[in-house]
Amino acid sequence: MPTSHRRISRLVVLAAGTALLLTGEGSLAQAQAKVPAATAAPRLSPATVPSVRPSAGTSAGPSGEPGPPRSANPSTGTGTGEPSASPSASASGPPATETGGGDFSDEDAIRFWTPERMASATDPAQPAQQGDPSAKASVRRAAPAGPSVAADMPTAEHFLGLKSVGTIFTYDTDPTTQRMHAHKCSASVVESPGHNLVLTAGHCDGGKAVFVPMYAAEYTLDKQTFGFYRVSTWFTDNRYVHESKQPVSDLDFSFGRLEPSKSGKQAQDVVGANTLARTPGYLNKVTMVGYPSSHDAEDHPVRCPTQTEALPGFYQIQAKCHGMWGGTSGGPWFSHVDWAKGTGEIIGNVGGYNGGGNDANVDWLTYSPMHGDWFFRLYDEAKNNHVPQHGRTYDQPPLPYSMGGGETWSHAKLLASGEYTGDGKGDLIVVWTDGEVTLYTGDGNGGFVGERRLAARHSSFQNAKSLTGGDFAGGTGSDLLVVFDSGEVRLLPDVGTKGVDGGTRLADAGSVWSHADQIVGGSFGTAKYVSDLLVRWSDGEVTDYTAVGDKGFGTEHQLAKRESAWKDATLVTAGDFTGGNNWDTLVRWSDGRVSQFQETGPGGVGNEVHMASAGSIWSHDSVMTAGSYDSNGWPDDLVVRWSDGETTMYNHTGAAFGTEHMLVAPK
Repeated sequence: MPTSHRRISRLVVLAAGTALLLTGEGSLAQAQAKVPAATAAPRLSPATVPSVRPSAGTSAGPSGEPGPPRSANPSTGTGTGEPSASPSASASGPPATETGGGDFSDEDAIRFWTPERMASATDPAQPAQQGDPSAKASVRRAAPAGPSVAADMPTAEHFLGLKSVGTIFTYDTDPTTQRMHAHKCSASVVESPGHNLVLTAGHCDGGKAVFVPMYAAEYTLDKQTFGFYRVSTWFTDNRYVHESKQPVSDLDFSFGRLEPSKSGKQAQDVVGANTLARTPGYLNKVTMVGYPSSHDAEDHPVRCPTQTEALPGFYQIQAKCHGMWGGTSGGPWFSHVDWAKGTGEIIGNVGGYNGGGNDANVDWLTYSPMHGDWFFRLYDEAKNNHVPQHGRTYDQPPLPYSMGGGETWSHAKLLASGEYTGDGKGDLIVVWTDGEVTLYTGDGNGGFVGERRLAARHSSFQNAKSLTGGDFAGGTGSDLLVVFDSGEVRLLPDVGTKGVDGGTRLADAGSVWSHADQIVGGSFGTAKYVSDLLVRWSDGEVTDYTAVGDKGFGTEHQLAKRESAWKDATLVTAGDFTGGNNWDTLVRWSDGRVSQFQETGPGGVGNEVHMASAGSIWSHDSVMTAGSYDSNGWPDDLVVRWSDGETTMYNHTGAAFGTEHMLVAPK
């Protein structure tokens, strides 16, 4: 067993006499002090970041901390893999056997679980200290100072709790040392025909356990408002290995079957139950709930609204939030919650790689396994009281494609939309600060299915000043027009098939094009094709070049004179937002205003429509492009890379911004 882990330390206590476990009802204190509410991370000014984009092959964990290796093809077992559908539990095997509830009474549990023992029990994701059986293992560490940790990260807040979420207390005896290990985790009541199931992490199962809904440390076990319930049976995937750092950590979830309380009531009948839903994807807005007892002497519950993203190489998601200390293992991740009713919809639970967090044991980075087919197969088995029999090895299911995280995307320097692969679906080209160029292949539904490198690091694109996609050279796919710092301009035809080498030089180094600050392709007078070019020059002049091709820049039309207000145009892109004859130009000004100029063409920039006021959040828009990324086939989808690396898409943008959805979570 490794000598350090993350979210749980074990208290090792000498076993004395016969120790017993758990069930009952009582009363709970409702008065708890609140800390300031956590808020979603705002988009702030860029933090200091490395000068180069992190390599896709780096072995560093998320946010620069040691963690799981990044691998496009993680190693897996050779077993049956993820089932294509959740099979009926009736075919899962014989009934499960009870593991600890039958020979322990409520009175036994009350005698054993004194307030002192409940207070000293620790999260099992961390091993016991070597050589000191009475000491707690080191707990998770607070976030270090520095640019790798976002200053705007949310912080968990204390709250009164949810009656359907509580604490699991469990103990077992080490067969070698005969020492008793007392643990605590978080758990939640979930819907079941028997009204008697809780969900927690796989590394929290085993031993003799009791579940206390809406646990209040101020009261003894027999005085808890909603009682306590002995766990009679555990349902954990038979292939799961506790606190693993391998793909099998994808299976870190478990269900516990509860005995009725002393009064004969089932837990669900007393506190209600949460519904379970499949994890929709890597990017989700969730609220994490748990009991971080390792850093809270009063053991009050916390909640944290946050955003999830992929954990590379694993069928898992991760989320950032300060204050998720030991004791939160197994706690639910809600997609939505009815705070008055005390229940909600769960799409994840604290657990996964290394017991639910990275190798550095930080308090601000938390993992959850994806709730997919294996999760719901286990759920069916638990509901039907059948032993999990899932073979001997685990094959990871195909991992949903992830574009990466905000730490990487904060280095995205330039974006260009186009149909580069020639399949009629919008694709995205990204130039990174280190000169690497990447093509992201669109799925036609507002997302992306893959990526490939077009240019390696330290290529000539490190000196690219502006670029745009368009139909400048004919062919089956979109072309790329690039302006370099030197004034050189190159037209690269069909980059999806021909790459970004060579091309046609339209202007030499030292030309006037060194003063072209932004270029954007569109239909600005030749309507049928995206073959016109809008240029914002450094002196504020704006010109429209119609019918640009491999023979030259076509015909130039002045749309704004020198020293115009356009000197303050920080970002410029274009799309067909109004459905007129010409495309529309979108401008983000230096003060945070956003304007749309409708029907841009040889006669002028068009009618200005204000979309965001000065000082708005759009002052943190670092790069943007517009294209046709969803099924309507219209170039009205706006992609924005924000200063914190978050990247979002506004689908169906018109005179107002369209519906926003996240492509990349913030760093």
